Amino acid sequence: MYRFRILLGALLLTSQTAVFGQGAKNIVINEVMTNNTQSIVDEFGRRLPWIELENTSFTTYNVRGMYITTDRSVLDKQMSAPERISRMSIIPSGDDRTAIGARKHLLVFCNAKPVDGKMHLSVTLPLSEPVWIALYNGNGVELIDSVTVPPLAADESFARTGKLWQVKTVDCVTPGIENFIEASESKIEKFKRQDPHGFAMAIMAMGIVFFCLALLWVFFTLFGSVMRKIEANKRQSQKPVLKPVSTAREQGQRTGSKQADAATKALDMDLYMAVIGMALKQYEDDVHDVESGVITIKPKDTEWDDEYSQMTQFREGIIPSSPKAPSIPKNPEIK
Repeated sequence: MYRFRILLGALLLTSQTAVFGQGAKNIVINEVMTNNTQSIVDEFGRRLPWIELENTSFTTYNVRGMYITTDRSVLDKQMSAPERISRMSIIPSGDDRTAIGARKHLLVFCNAKPVDGKMHLSVTLPLSEPVWIALYNGNGVELIDSVTVPPLAADESFARTGKLWQVKTVDCVTPGIENFIEASESKIEKFKRQDPHGFAMAIMAMGIVFFCLALLWVFFTLFGSVMRKIEANKRQSQKPVLKPVSTAREQGQRTGSKQADAATKALDMDLYMAVIGMALKQYEDDVHDVESGVITIKPKDTEWDDEYSQMTQFREGIIPSSPKAPSIPKNPEIK
């Protein structure tokens, strides 16, 4: 039982050590600036050289207790771990920033004193000389990452882009973020620079307008053709089917005779209806003659018995001798 516990403890210790070593392998040196005149400042407003570390994994890893050095003598494999550690600068504990999150970054300032802050290291970065920078594990023996930085101008940086390193100019330095983000002029600014007088813009605008007009012309032309074809098919489907001449003529004669008979019948019916209507109207208005059996003769004066004219004739002795003159019979009853 005692031996089993010892074996289990040894296995757990070995597995934890392996996991610790595997997590440390995900920490790399990402970007370095040796001559800082316009870049970021520390807590005291000073512009110091800096080294950026990146956690390339998708889990958080704490880099406290790891070492950074610029002394190549630590590459001697015969050197003991304590002696090697004495030539390095340790990343101190006690600061939450040392726990680097997944795909995050951490900046440490160099050419400083540890008393200036948690992220200040005594590692020396020369301004105008190549410098070798190494990152060691907390045991002081395992080399995690290293890079040789060439001489850099003021505010330039040496950054990792994928598996390659390149010098970045002042406007492309990216402390604390991914190195793939590059500062450059916008498309509008580039267009203004390439076309200061606006000729290209005018040509492009007119080209777009004419292109749209051409598209409209093509669309309406095709649309009109389709509609004309649809209308022609519709008319063709509605066109009556022509019959033989003899059949059409016989059908026309029969149709004419039927229409004439129908018209005659309609006329007779209208006449009958009119006569009947007039008779009914006269009956209602009582306009028929009422024969009473009495004949009425209106008198008319002919002046044949006018006394004045007769007496005048006798007084003047005028007796008409002309055969045309009317003869006056003697009437004994006239007085």
